[in-house]
Amino acid sequence: MTVPARTTDAAATPGPDEASVKEALRQVAADTGFALKLAANRIELPAATPSNGPDPYGEHDPEWLRIDWRTARRQLDVVGARVNYVEMGEGPPLLFVHGLSGAWQNWLENIPHFARSHRVIAMDLPGFGFSPMPSWQLTIPSYGRFLRDFCERVGVERCAIVGNSMGGFIATEVAVADPDRIEKLVLVSAAGITWARARQEPAAMIGRVFRAAAPLALRFQTSAGIRRPRARQLAFNGVFHDPSALRRELLWENIMPALESPGYLDALTNLVGYDIRHRLAEIEDPTLIVWGRNDRVVPVPAALSYQRRIGDKAELVIFDETGHMPQLERPQRFNRLLERFLAE
Repeated sequence: MTVPARTTDAAATPGPDEASVKEALRQVAADTGFALKLAANRIELPAATPSNGPDPYGEHDPEWLRIDWRTARRQLDVVGARVNYVEMGEGPPLLFVHGLSGAWQNWLENIPHFARSHRVIAMDLPGFGFSPMPSWQLTIPSYGRFLRDFCERVGVERCAIVGNSMGGFIATEVAVADPDRIEKLVLVSAAGITWARARQEPAAMIGRVFRAAAPLALRFQTSAGIRRPRARQLAFNGVFHDPSALRRELLWENIMPALESPGYLDALTNLVGYDIRHRLAEIEDPTLIVWGRNDRVVPVPAALSYQRRIGDKAELVIFDETGHMPQLERPQRFNRLLERFLAE
Protein backbone atom coordinates (compact mmCIF):
# COMPACT_ATOMS: atom_id res chain seq x y z
CA MET A 1 0.00 0.00 0.00
CA THR A 2 1.30 3.40 -0.91
CA VAL A 3 1.30 5.87 1.92
CA PRO A 4 0.37 9.38 0.78
CA ALA A 5 3.11 11.87 1.20
CA ARG A 6 2.61 13.94 4.34
CA THR A 7 2.25 17.63 3.72
CA THR A 8 4.47 19.82 5.82
CA ASP A 9 3.06 22.12 8.43
CA ALA A 10 4.14 25.09 6.33
CA ALA A 11 2.14 23.83 3.37
CA ALA A 12 -0.91 22.80 5.39
CA THR A 13 -1.16 25.79 7.68
CA PRO A 14 -1.46 29.36 6.44
CA GLY A 15 1.33 31.65 7.56
CA PRO A 16 0.61 34.39 10.07
CA ASP A 17 0.29 37.07 7.41
CA GLU A 18 -2.04 34.99 5.26
CA ALA A 19 -4.16 34.03 8.27
CA SER A 20 -4.36 37.64 9.42
CA VAL A 21 -5.42 38.88 6.01
CA LYS A 22 -8.06 36.13 5.77
CA GLU A 23 -9.39 37.10 9.20
CA ALA A 24 -9.48 40.77 8.20
CA LEU A 25 -11.34 39.92 5.00
CA ARG A 26 -13.77 37.82 7.03
CA GLN A 27 -14.37 40.85 9.26
CA VAL A 28 -14.90 43.07 6.21
CA ALA A 29 -17.44 40.54 4.88
CA ALA A 30 -19.18 40.45 8.26
CA ASP A 31 -19.35 44.25 8.42
CA THR A 32 -20.65 44.38 4.86
CA GLY A 33 -23.29 41.78 5.70
CA PHE A 34 -24.36 43.82 8.71
CA ALA A 35 -24.65 46.95 6.55
CA LEU A 36 -26.77 45.11 3.99
CA LYS A 37 -29.08 43.78 6.70
CA LEU A 38 -29.29 47.27 8.14
CA ALA A 39 -30.25 48.68 4.75
CA ALA A 40 -32.96 46.02 4.43
CA ASN A 41 -34.30 46.76 7.95
CA ARG A 42 -33.42 43.24 9.10
CA ILE A 43 -31.41 44.34 12.14
CA GLU A 44 -32.95 45.03 15.54
CA LEU A 45 -31.52 48.39 16.53
CA PRO A 46 -31.39 50.09 19.93
CA ALA A 47 -34.19 52.52 20.62
CA ALA A 48 -33.81 56.09 19.43
CA THR A 49 -33.66 58.97 21.90
CA PRO A 50 -36.89 61.00 21.86
CA SER A 51 -36.44 64.57 20.66
CA ASN A 52 -37.30 67.41 23.00
CA GLY A 53 -38.19 69.85 20.23
CA PRO A 54 -38.51 70.31 16.47
CA ASP A 55 -36.71 67.57 14.57
CA PRO A 56 -37.04 68.08 10.80
CA TYR A 57 -34.85 66.16 8.39
CA GLY A 58 -32.59 68.64 6.63
CA GLU A 59 -32.76 72.44 6.60
CA HIS A 60 -34.79 73.90 3.77
CA ASP A 61 -33.74 77.54 4.28
CA PRO A 62 -30.12 77.22 5.42
CA GLU A 63 -28.25 80.22 6.75
CA TRP A 64 -24.97 79.04 5.24
CA LEU A 65 -26.21 79.76 1.71
CA ARG A 66 -26.43 83.47 2.55
CA ILE A 67 -22.83 83.74 3.81
CA ASP A 68 -19.84 84.89 1.78
CA TRP A 69 -17.45 82.20 2.99
CA ARG A 70 -14.46 83.89 1.36
CA THR A 71 -14.37 86.28 4.33
CA ALA A 72 -14.01 83.36 6.76
CA ARG A 73 -11.38 81.29 4.96
CA ARG A 74 -7.84 81.21 6.29
CA GLN A 75 -4.59 79.37 5.57
CA LEU A 76 -1.80 78.54 7.97
CA ASP A 77 1.47 76.60 8.05
CA VAL A 78 1.55 74.08 10.90
CA VAL A 79 4.62 71.85 11.32
CA GLY A 80 4.99 70.45 7.82
CA ALA A 81 1.39 71.06 6.75
CA ARG A 82 -0.38 73.87 4.90
CA VAL A 83 -3.86 74.04 6.40
CA ASN A 84 -7.05 75.49 4.94
CA TYR A 85 -9.69 76.40 7.51
CA VAL A 86 -12.61 78.69 8.23
CA GLU A 87 -13.04 80.79 11.36
CA MET A 88 -16.10 82.71 12.45
CA GLY A 89 -17.41 84.34 15.62
CA GLU A 90 -16.02 85.23 19.03
CA GLY A 91 -16.18 83.56 22.41
CA PRO A 92 -15.14 80.18 23.80
CA PRO A 93 -13.31 78.19 21.10
CA LEU A 94 -15.19 75.38 19.37
CA LEU A 95 -13.28 73.11 16.99
CA PHE A 96 -15.04 70.99 14.34
CA VAL A 97 -13.11 68.05 12.83
CA HIS A 98 -14.39 66.24 9.73
CA GLY A 99 -14.10 62.58 8.80
CA LEU A 100 -12.53 60.44 6.10
CA SER A 101 -13.03 62.02 2.66
CA GLY A 102 -14.59 65.01 4.41
CA ALA A 103 -13.84 68.71 4.53
CA TRP A 104 -14.79 71.75 6.59
CA GLN A 105 -18.06 71.89 4.62
CA ASN A 106 -19.25 68.88 6.66
CA TRP A 107 -20.19 71.53 9.28
CA LEU A 108 -21.97 74.04 7.06
CA GLU A 109 -25.24 73.69 8.96
CA ASN A 110 -23.54 74.22 12.32
CA ILE A 111 -20.86 76.89 11.94
CA PRO A 112 -23.18 79.92 11.54
CA HIS A 113 -25.34 78.86 14.49
CA PHE A 114 -22.45 78.54 16.94
CA ALA A 115 -20.55 81.56 15.61
CA ARG A 116 -23.11 83.70 17.45
CA SER A 117 -21.66 82.60 20.79
CA HIS A 118 -18.32 80.89 20.06
CA ARG A 119 -15.10 81.27 18.16
CA VAL A 120 -15.78 78.50 15.65
CA ILE A 121 -12.97 76.85 13.70
CA ALA A 122 -13.47 74.13 11.09
CA MET A 123 -10.52 72.87 9.09
CA ASP A 124 -9.64 70.73 6.14
CA LEU A 125 -7.40 68.11 7.71
CA PRO A 126 -4.04 67.74 5.89
CA GLY A 127 -4.62 65.62 2.78
CA PHE A 128 -8.30 66.61 2.49
CA GLY A 129 -10.26 69.43 0.93
CA PHE A 130 -7.93 72.33 0.11
CA SER A 131 -5.22 71.24 2.56
CA PRO A 132 -2.43 69.48 0.60
CA MET A 133 -0.63 66.39 1.79
CA PRO A 134 1.71 67.11 4.72
CA SER A 135 5.34 66.07 5.05
CA TRP A 136 4.42 63.51 7.73
CA GLN A 137 2.55 60.20 7.52
CA LEU A 138 -1.22 60.30 7.95
CA THR A 139 -2.03 58.34 11.10
CA ILE A 140 -4.42 58.86 13.98
CA PRO A 141 -1.60 59.80 16.43
CA SER A 142 -0.05 62.20 13.90
CA TYR A 143 -3.43 63.86 13.30
CA GLY A 144 -3.80 64.15 17.08
CA ARG A 145 -0.43 65.91 17.33
CA PHE A 146 -1.40 68.09 14.39
CA LEU A 147 -4.55 69.29 16.22
CA ARG A 148 -2.41 70.17 19.23
CA ASP A 149 0.04 72.14 17.07
CA PHE A 150 -2.78 73.79 15.11
CA CYS A 151 -4.45 74.97 18.32
CA GLU A 152 -1.16 76.44 19.51
CA ARG A 153 -0.72 78.32 16.22
CA VAL A 154 -4.21 79.88 16.38
CA GLY A 155 -3.92 80.73 20.07
CA VAL A 156 -6.33 78.14 21.49
CA GLU A 157 -5.28 76.62 24.81
CA ARG A 158 -8.41 74.59 25.61
CA CYS A 159 -11.51 74.04 23.54
CA ALA A 160 -14.57 71.93 22.98
CA ILE A 161 -13.86 69.56 20.11
CA VAL A 162 -16.53 67.99 17.90
CA GLY A 163 -15.48 65.16 15.58
CA ASN A 164 -17.47 63.25 12.97
CA SER A 165 -16.43 59.75 11.81
CA MET A 166 -12.61 59.72 11.54
CA GLY A 167 -12.67 63.18 13.11
CA GLY A 168 -14.26 61.62 16.20
CA PHE A 169 -11.50 59.00 16.25
CA ILE A 170 -8.90 61.80 16.14
CA ALA A 171 -10.74 63.67 18.89
CA THR A 172 -10.58 60.63 21.19
CA GLU A 173 -6.83 60.41 20.51
CA VAL A 174 -6.44 64.02 21.66
CA ALA A 175 -8.64 63.40 24.71
CA VAL A 176 -6.43 60.47 25.74
CA ALA A 177 -2.99 61.73 24.72
CA ASP A 178 -3.36 65.44 25.49
CA PRO A 179 -6.36 65.81 27.84
CA ASP A 180 -5.44 69.34 28.96
CA ARG A 181 -6.39 70.56 25.49
CA ILE A 182 -10.05 69.58 25.77
CA GLU A 183 -12.90 71.18 27.70
CA LYS A 184 -15.60 68.93 26.29
CA LEU A 185 -15.64 66.10 23.78
CA VAL A 186 -18.35 65.40 21.20
CA LEU A 187 -18.25 62.21 19.12
CA VAL A 188 -20.57 62.19 16.11
CA SER A 189 -20.81 58.74 14.50
CA ALA A 190 -17.16 58.30 15.42
CA ALA A 191 -14.90 55.72 13.82
CA GLY A 192 -12.40 53.75 15.89
CA ILE A 193 -14.44 50.88 17.34
CA THR A 194 -15.58 48.75 14.39
CA TRP A 195 -12.24 48.40 12.59
CA ALA A 196 -9.92 48.41 15.58
CA ARG A 197 -8.73 44.83 14.98
CA ALA A 198 -8.75 44.91 11.20
CA ARG A 199 -5.60 44.62 9.10
CA GLN A 200 -4.21 47.37 6.88
CA GLU A 201 -3.74 45.26 3.74
CA PRO A 202 -7.44 44.70 2.95
CA ALA A 203 -8.18 48.32 3.80
CA ALA A 204 -5.50 49.45 1.37
CA MET A 205 -6.96 47.19 -1.31
CA ILE A 206 -10.46 48.57 -0.75
CA GLY A 207 -9.07 52.10 -0.78
CA ARG A 208 -7.32 51.56 -4.10
CA VAL A 209 -10.54 50.20 -5.63
CA PHE A 210 -12.40 53.25 -4.37
CA ARG A 211 -9.81 55.63 -5.78
CA ALA A 212 -9.87 53.89 -9.14
CA ALA A 213 -13.66 54.19 -9.25
CA ALA A 214 -13.69 57.79 -8.01
CA PRO A 215 -13.74 59.54 -11.43
CA LEU A 216 -16.76 57.50 -12.51
CA ALA A 217 -18.47 58.03 -9.18
CA LEU A 218 -17.74 61.74 -9.35
CA ARG A 219 -19.32 62.06 -12.80
CA PHE A 220 -22.42 60.22 -11.59
CA GLN A 221 -22.77 62.06 -8.30
CA THR A 222 -22.24 65.51 -9.76
CA SER A 223 -24.58 65.01 -12.71
CA ALA A 224 -27.54 62.67 -12.46
CA GLY A 225 -26.81 61.90 -8.82
CA ILE A 226 -27.29 65.55 -7.84
CA ARG A 227 -30.18 66.51 -10.12
CA ARG A 228 -32.64 63.65 -9.77
CA PRO A 229 -34.18 62.65 -6.41
CA ARG A 230 -34.13 58.91 -7.12
CA ALA A 231 -30.55 59.08 -8.36
CA ARG A 232 -29.57 61.10 -5.28
CA GLN A 233 -31.05 58.36 -3.13
CA LEU A 234 -28.98 55.73 -4.90
CA ALA A 235 -25.77 57.76 -4.95
CA PHE A 236 -25.76 59.04 -1.37
CA ASN A 237 -27.81 56.64 0.76
CA GLY A 238 -24.68 54.97 2.08
CA VAL A 239 -23.97 58.16 4.02
CA PHE A 240 -27.35 59.90 4.43
CA HIS A 241 -30.57 58.25 5.51
CA ASP A 242 -32.70 60.21 3.01
CA PRO A 243 -30.49 62.15 0.58
CA SER A 244 -33.46 63.00 -1.64
CA ALA A 245 -34.75 65.22 1.18
CA LEU A 246 -31.52 67.25 1.43
CA ARG A 247 -30.72 70.31 -0.63
CA ARG A 248 -28.65 69.68 -3.72
CA GLU A 249 -26.29 72.50 -2.75
CA LEU A 250 -25.47 70.71 0.50
CA LEU A 251 -24.73 67.44 -1.29
CA TRP A 252 -22.57 69.27 -3.82
CA GLU A 253 -20.52 71.03 -1.14
CA ASN A 254 -19.94 67.76 0.68
CA ILE A 255 -19.10 65.53 -2.29
CA MET A 256 -16.82 67.80 -4.35
CA PRO A 257 -13.92 67.97 -1.84
CA ALA A 258 -14.31 64.32 -0.91
CA LEU A 259 -13.56 62.27 -4.01
CA GLU A 260 -10.45 64.22 -4.96
CA SER A 261 -8.80 64.14 -1.51
CA PRO A 262 -5.16 62.99 -1.97
CA GLY A 263 -4.97 61.71 1.61
CA TYR A 264 -7.87 59.28 1.37
CA LEU A 265 -5.90 56.07 0.79
CA ASP A 266 -3.17 56.82 3.33
CA ALA A 267 -5.64 57.89 5.99
CA LEU A 268 -7.87 54.85 5.43
CA THR A 269 -4.95 52.44 5.53
CA ASN A 270 -3.51 53.89 8.73
CA LEU A 271 -6.85 54.41 10.45
CA VAL A 272 -7.60 50.69 10.23
CA GLY A 273 -6.04 48.59 12.96
CA TYR A 274 -5.18 51.44 15.31
CA ASP A 275 -6.80 50.37 18.57
CA ILE A 276 -7.51 52.91 21.27
CA ARG A 277 -10.42 51.06 22.89
CA HIS A 278 -8.47 50.03 26.00
CA ARG A 279 -7.70 53.70 26.72
CA LEU A 280 -11.19 55.16 26.34
CA ALA A 281 -11.79 54.76 30.08
CA GLU A 282 -9.01 57.34 30.61
CA ILE A 283 -11.18 60.09 29.09
CA GLU A 284 -12.13 62.45 31.89
CA ASP A 285 -13.84 65.18 29.92
CA PRO A 286 -17.64 65.42 29.71
CA THR A 287 -18.50 63.56 26.52
CA LEU A 288 -21.52 63.72 24.25
CA ILE A 289 -21.99 60.83 21.80
CA VAL A 290 -24.40 61.53 18.91
CA TRP A 291 -25.30 58.78 16.46
CA GLY A 292 -27.66 58.10 13.61
CA ARG A 293 -29.74 55.03 14.36
CA ASN A 294 -29.57 54.08 10.67
CA ASP A 295 -25.85 54.74 10.17
CA ARG A 296 -24.49 52.32 7.55
CA VAL A 297 -20.90 53.51 7.72
CA VAL A 298 -20.33 53.07 11.46
CA PRO A 299 -23.38 51.16 12.72
CA VAL A 300 -24.98 52.18 15.98
CA PRO A 301 -23.58 49.29 18.12
CA ALA A 302 -20.28 51.21 18.04
CA ALA A 303 -22.05 54.06 19.87
CA LEU A 304 -23.03 51.71 22.68
CA SER A 305 -19.43 50.49 22.90
CA TYR A 306 -18.10 54.04 23.14
CA GLN A 307 -20.58 54.85 25.91
CA ARG A 308 -19.76 51.69 27.85
CA ARG A 309 -15.99 52.17 27.57
CA ILE A 310 -15.96 55.88 28.45
CA GLY A 311 -18.35 55.30 31.34
CA ASP A 312 -20.50 57.67 33.38
CA LYS A 313 -18.92 60.75 31.80
CA ALA A 314 -20.57 59.92 28.46
CA GLU A 315 -24.09 60.81 27.35
CA LEU A 316 -25.48 58.95 24.32
CA VAL A 317 -28.16 60.43 22.05
CA ILE A 318 -29.42 58.38 19.09
CA PHE A 319 -31.26 60.16 16.27
CA ASP A 320 -33.94 58.09 14.55
CA GLU A 321 -34.10 57.87 10.75
CA THR A 322 -30.62 59.36 10.51
CA GLY A 323 -27.45 58.13 8.80
CA HIS A 324 -23.76 58.88 9.23
CA MET A 325 -23.95 62.69 9.41
CA PRO A 326 -26.49 63.78 12.04
CA GLN A 327 -25.11 67.33 12.02
CA LEU A 328 -26.23 67.78 8.39
CA GLU A 329 -29.26 65.52 8.36
CA ARG A 330 -30.96 66.94 11.46
CA PRO A 331 -29.18 70.25 12.04
CA GLN A 332 -31.91 71.87 14.14
CA ARG A 333 -31.89 69.08 16.69
CA PHE A 334 -28.11 68.66 16.55
CA ASN A 335 -27.45 72.37 17.12
CA ARG A 336 -29.94 72.50 19.98
CA LEU A 337 -28.40 69.43 21.61
CA LEU A 338 -24.82 70.66 21.23
CA GLU A 339 -25.77 74.11 22.50
CA ARG A 340 -27.26 72.60 25.64
CA PHE A 341 -24.22 70.36 26.19
CA LEU A 342 -21.75 73.23 25.78
CA ALA A 343 -23.72 75.41 28.21
CA GLU A 344 -23.78 72.81 31.00
